[in-house]
Amino acid sequence: MNYNFQQFEEKLSQLQLTLTDRMKEQFAVYYDMLCEWNKIMNLTTIIQFDEVVEKHFVDSLALGAYLELKDHCTMIDIGTGAGFPGIPLKIVYPELNVLLVDSLNKRVRFLEEVIQKLYLTGITSVHGRAEELAHKNEYREQYDLCVSRAVAHLASLSEYCLPFVKMGGTFTAYKSADISEEIEQSKKAIQILGGKINRIEKFQLPETEYGRSFVIIDKVRHISKKYPRKSGTPGRCPLQ
Repeated sequence: MNYNFQQFEEKLSQLQLTLTDRMKEQFAVYYDMLCEWNKIMNLTTIIQFDEVVEKHFVDSLALGAYLELKDHCTMIDIGTGAGFPGIPLKIVYPELNVLLVDSLNKRVRFLEEVIQKLYLTGITSVHGRAEELAHKNEYREQYDLCVSRAVAHLASLSEYCLPFVKMGGTFTAYKSADISEEIEQSKKAIQILGGKINRIEKFQLPETEYGRSFVIIDKVRHISKKYPRKSGTPGRCPLQ
């Protein structure tokens, strides 16, 4: 099906990002697959093309306006769900080497099918919980950049994500506009986990009322091997 990419391109232009024809083709196929698979499993409640563009594609890609992604060679996306933000970022920044992580196996099967249908290379998906994968040598402290749009408190999210980040690397959490209280509640956890808040970028998605924040955290210190704690604990009992 042919889609009108004008609004997509206009929104991205405000973020100083552009799409090639090939990228447009990939986003169109991705959207079609999202709609098709959503009939048999819960991937997203947002399904209209313009809304998916705005709330998933543009939102995922907005990071490129605030972080120099070309400086990051390896990226891991924790709790990626239907592939956000990892797949949109991979499409627009094909030089990235990406690992998508999700705890639900059927979502991972969807991700694998997307990767194949879009002819993407340098990207893989894995089924597993962050609390378990982060204790494996092949994943622990191996990534220049960790990203997550997962719905979790920043203290919990930091415990899920910072163990994957190498020294000198970065963890970036996609958060809502009103983040100040959560930041204060998470400072101790971030410190314990070897992180240091670099900056917080607040913005509105172009031509919308949706406020967003990127919490950009640098990995400045190795952390104890006891983190992350066993499955479920970071969510139930965030570090304080």
